[in-house]
Amino acid sequence: MSVIVMTGGTSGFGATAAERMRSSDGVRLMLGARGAASGPQDTPDGESVPLDLASLDSVRGFAATVTTLLGETPIDALVLNAGLIRPTATDRTVDGFETTFAVNHLAHYLLARLLLPSLADQAIVVLTTSGTHDPATGSSLATPRHADAQLLAYPDQDPEVDSRARKAGEHAYTASKLCAVLTARSLSEPYNTHPRLLTAIAFCPGQVFGTGLARNLSRPLRTVWSLLGTPLGRPVRAVNRNFNTRAEAGNTLADLALGRISPPDRHLYATLRRGKLSWPDLAEMAQKEELAQALWTDSAKLVGLPD
Repeated sequence: MSVIVMTGGTSGFGATAAERMRSSDGVRLMLGARGAASGPQDTPDGESVPLDLASLDSVRGFAATVTTLLGETPIDALVLNAGLIRPTATDRTVDGFETTFAVNHLAHYLLARLLLPSLADQAIVVLTTSGTHDPATGSSLATPRHADAQLLAYPDQDPEVDSRARKAGEHAYTASKLCAVLTARSLSEPYNTHPRLLTAIAFCPGQVFGTGLARNLSRPLRTVWSLLGTPLGRPVRAVNRNFNTRAEAGNTLADLALGRISPPDRHLYATLRRGKLSWPDLAEMAQKEELAQALWTDSAKLVGLPD
């Protein structure tokens, strides 16, 4: 029996991935779900355990519940897929952190740290990122200026924060996705951060319309996002290589977690374009070992863990 623990598996391409994993022989899937009941319960796609990524206490509770339910059974794959983008960087979580950074990075960082002792040797950790973290992709979103955990958690302290609310919100998102790649780097290097030998993958699913990612944006943007996820979006996909269907993104995510797709030697960044997976070199900022190490230690301080 293989055990997979997943966030972001109840909607969008994450739900497709969860269904594929759950239907695989010998897989026990444990899903963190914000809308779950007060205790664990079985669902068609797996075991649902309450989790609110906007609360570090909820993350701690989720990790404790998972480890209690599993006992001595190790976790074979950890899929950190949940994410959001907000129209500004002004919202704060109950812990006082900027919401996009807290949900997309800090909560997943804490969850990974708490579950590290329960991971099997050579376990797989997949973190969903976005190509928008790399300026070379030519994204229309504001690309990351840094990966400073303190400034991302408290953007009011950032002297160069964009005065335009929308651009500040975009930066919070793309920087959090750079953090996902840097965290994958750290998880791949046990001599730096932890004693386990892991396969860590930062997975960019491309643009997958019709998911819940845009749920916090304006109504016009949500409407367009939803419509492009229907057959009406096929002509757009034909001219933009970044677009993927929910089935393509979800099935690829599942196959990475199940070990059916393995990274080439010394590669950890996977990108999906028109349904085809490739393993490009890391973006310039993501190549900097000192950034990965600083993010790891600074994130630990923010969530109250030792380095």
